[in-house]
Amino acid sequence: MNPVVIIGSGLAGYSLAREFRKLDSTTPLTIITADDGRAYSKPMLSNALTQGKEAPALASANAEKMAAQLNARIIAGQTVVAIEPQQQRIVMSNETLTYHQLVLAVGATPFRADIDGDSDAILSVNNLRDYEIFRAQLQGKNRVALLGAGLIGSEFANDLANTGMQVDVIDRNAWPLGQLVPQKIGQALQSALQKVGVTFHFNASLKRIDKSTNGFQLQLDNGEVLYSEVVLSTIGLRANTQLAQQAGLTVNRGIVVNALLQTSDENIFALGDCAEINGKVLPFVLPLMHSARALAKTLAGDTTPVQFPPMPVAVKTPALPISVLPPNDAQGQWQLEQTEQGLRALFKDQHQLKGFVLAGAESKNTAPLVKQL
Repeated sequence: MNPVVIIGSGLAGYSLAREFRKLDSTTPLTIITADDGRAYSKPMLSNALTQGKEAPALASANAEKMAAQLNARIIAGQTVVAIEPQQQRIVMSNETLTYHQLVLAVGATPFRADIDGDSDAILSVNNLRDYEIFRAQLQGKNRVALLGAGLIGSEFANDLANTGMQVDVIDRNAWPLGQLVPQKIGQALQSALQKVGVTFHFNASLKRIDKSTNGFQLQLDNGEVLYSEVVLSTIGLRANTQLAQQAGLTVNRGIVVNALLQTSDENIFALGDCAEINGKVLPFVLPLMHSARALAKTLAGDTTPVQFPPMPVAVKTPALPISVLPPNDAQGQWQLEQTEQGLRALFKDQHQLKGFVLAGAESKNTAPLVKQL
């Protein structure tokens, strides 16, 4: 038999394994993960506080249960030291495995800004263990500072405010979701979040963090000084490419793959937050799921290129729900409209729709616009 090995047990790795087992129930399958192998949905981490969920409640199954469900060997708590493509071999600290086809689902790591002082105290939430640590740090605290008002930062801000926390958000842009939505919708989200207890500090970055009596003193580069008990960074992710680069695979912003999700080595594939396809890293659920289905077919013997339909992103900010489908290019302009249900922003080149943002109850009207695209 020709073994398939997946490195990574996040949403990408487990989704691929499930899709593969629908098509092939017998080929030996091994999943290697540096964490404990619990299955959970990473997008749930940014609204779990509102739901009152501790980390164990977010996990749908442990490694043993997943191994049984997938008829797979799951090697948990192990780091891959090296990949040897010519030998089709994986080296771990205490074991070496051979593979026929290898999939890298190694995800991404939170970006760490260059901040003076006690920057090691800044938390990030990128997996279930991170969430456990963050949740523990929140016990008995009232004030949290977030670095970044992008998609994840806005979701966490809403989630924290829903629990009664005082939330300060620091961002170098002039409005939340500054890279995704036009100013009017960004300002509408700002207003909605302010009403639930979020304070924004725009056109600013954190310059220095120092421990103080009751938490931390934060010095911003605009001269402003804030105090917070917990600091969380949500300023973005960087694809984990080190392992691929050491193996001689082509790497750019992510691990470069073709339409088959195949790397520069024909027997190695990549998907999810670590993969770069058509020059883009797509750290969202929908492209991940399309990738998993297509790659599962390829691994099962039915060579299938991935095709991405229009894929809107739902921003989980209950204060002002937003659905956004960023335009593929900058050729065009936003057309904004206030409706009875909320705000609509359509990005058009002449009369051709290229992207949209829907806010408020308008966010439920995504399907008709996707059909237009």
